Amino acid sequence: MLSVLRKRFVKPVLAAPDLLDRDHSLLAFNERVLNWAERDDVPLLERLRFLCIVSSNLDEFFEVRAEPHLSASQANDHKGQFTVGSFERLADALHTLVARQYTLFNEQLMPAFEREGIRIVSHGDRSAAQRAWVRQYFEREVRPLLIPVGLDPAHPFPQVANKSLNFIVRLSGKDAFGRENEIAIVKVPRVLPRLIRMPDKVAGKRTLFVSLSSIIRAHLDSLFPGRTVGQFSQFRVTRHSDLAVDEDDVQNLRTALRQGLVHRHYGQAVRLEVSAGCSEHLADFLLKQFALPVKALYRVHGPVNLARLTQLIDLVNRPDLCFPAYRPSYLVQLQQGQSLFAQLRQGDILMHQPFESFDGVLAFLREAVNDPQVLAIKQTIYRTGADSALMDLLREAVRRGKEVTVVVELKARFDEEANINWAEMLESIGAQVVYGVVGLKTHAKMMLITRREGKTLKRYGHLSTGNYNPRTAKLYTDLSHLTADAAITTDMEHVFVHLASQSKLPRLSKLWMAPFHLHRNLVAKIDALGDAAARGESTRIVAKMNSLTDEALIRSLMRAGAQGVQIDLIVRGACMLPAQVPGRTENIRVRSVIGRFLEHSRVFYFRQGAVEDLYLSSADWMNRNMVRRVELAWPVTDPLLRQRIVDECLVAYLHDGVDAWDLGADGCYQRVPHRLHVPAHGAQAALMARYARSDSH
Repeated sequence: MLSVLRKRFVKPVLAAPDLLDRDHSLLAFNERVLNWAERDDVPLLERLRFLCIVSSNLDEFFEVRAEPHLSASQANDHKGQFTVGSFERLADALHTLVARQYTLFNEQLMPAFEREGIRIVSHGDRSAAQRAWVRQYFEREVRPLLIPVGLDPAHPFPQVANKSLNFIVRLSGKDAFGRENEIAIVKVPRVLPRLIRMPDKVAGKRTLFVSLSSIIRAHLDSLFPGRTVGQFSQFRVTRHSDLAVDEDDVQNLRTALRQGLVHRHYGQAVRLEVSAGCSEHLADFLLKQFALPVKALYRVHGPVNLARLTQLIDLVNRPDLCFPAYRPSYLVQLQQGQSLFAQLRQGDILMHQPFESFDGVLAFLREAVNDPQVLAIKQTIYRTGADSALMDLLREAVRRGKEVTVVVELKARFDEEANINWAEMLESIGAQVVYGVVGLKTHAKMMLITRREGKTLKRYGHLSTGNYNPRTAKLYTDLSHLTADAAITTDMEHVFVHLASQSKLPRLSKLWMAPFHLHRNLVAKIDALGDAAARGESTRIVAKMNSLTDEALIRSLMRAGAQGVQIDLIVRGACMLPAQVPGRTENIRVRSVIGRFLEHSRVFYFRQGAVEDLYLSSADWMNRNMVRRVELAWPVTDPLLRQRIVDECLVAYLHDGVDAWDLGADGCYQRVPHRLHVPAHGAQAALMARYARSDSH
């Protein structure tokens, strides 16, 4: 089976002069995610979840990455990074990936669900009793929300929101005024669930569902009395959705962004999805309406939006078809009954999520909120979610009279509205809310507590590779570092003052900060190791991140590898560095690990002789992280914690024999082969087992 899959994977193409194409590398990442949906050793509902994740990822890919290629194609541009050719190559790769998704859905997943007594029943397969129930549901829940729009000069093609589901209908006969307007549009209400479970009285002993689109499709005729419905199809348009706000030309960024969120839903169309049976007439009509070329049309054999099938996972109560429940351990370093502040005075604390619970972070903040000696709390907010216990704690801190300063990033993509709402709430109760530096996203994750201890003020800090989001903390691998190190916490104070006042940043002693030092220091560190290797010294680089697309860092790594540095890169997603190319990058290995949890931690390890340096960071090695964001990297100097990070985040992943993929010299990823008679271990499974043992002691 693996050999067949290898042939089908999209090969990232080399871009001038010799780097891998970023967008094709992103698609290759989604192919690796899709492989989890194809694996027979993965529980059935989890296979569906991974299929939905790929669909959601592709939605975002189209919303953010597709527009430059499409615009270049429409302008007939044949020079530069984005051209007619780049659009066509990308469209071909996307069509291949989407076809693979629906083949898997129809030929493997749905038959497997059928064997488990779970089925989405189409109109043609419903019994008389089921059709009667569907008709009642339609009349009671759906029809009151539908407004069919017949197109004529007074009713032009309606505004169609980004990713909304709609029907296009071709009618025969005449309308109430004797006109032959033949096209009508029916918007599917977003407030209704896309999947509805049938009651036991019509489902019997099986778990049966009906899709909302199928319900509407079965009753289209009733929406147009006196007319005959001929051709029809579902359709869904995806629009370019990257918010563009000229920060130099707005007086209130929050207001400008809130207004921009309204327009995001109606940006430039970049993709049109229709049912596989959509007629050429209707498809051509829609393409013309959205000004799209034929290659932007995706005919799908199944639900137009696979991502919405996550509802089925929530509606089916079958724990046997899911991963075994995993309960994160509490802080393994925490001494029961002891204050976190007291323990931090003795040494740093490390938390590895989701193997350890995010409750450790909440416990740190909760202790600060409840401690009368804590005077001030400062925190950055990037993605917290719409419902956050952490934000409730900050609100309580304000109520108790503490000085609370929150740096809220309003431009966190697709979380803008939630962050605007949090900012307004915190401001309304008296917190100091700032929005960072104009032109830069504040992506650094840090919390600083100032506490009175005797006659002095003592600072305690939390730095993290991930977001302050309790929900994603259960799904993403991240590292949290708690410290009372005076040099680090003083640096953190300088960063907070800089973000709030935009005054000149003092020299930092331990933190590396983008856009000032991080990029330069990383390049210098890599170059220094390259020089040492050229002198014959033993050198090593192991770096774990989500994406590697910054050309200067890639060139630096390639130079160091050519000088003899042994380099291992653990890159979850897009990677533009061509590894293992004879004569060029044979000392560089690139590995991607796709597991049950989303790999999200950033760890950078450098060794020259016996001297080891290890940094954690909020930043991926992408140009935007280095020059257009506020990011932090910080050293871990405690030998025990540093070794723990090396063991758990680097060594474990370099020895993963289950979920790892290696990048070959041909630009393709190959899943690590299983060796006969040798037990294979997955890094995440091993860590889950390790922390389960720790929690039981």
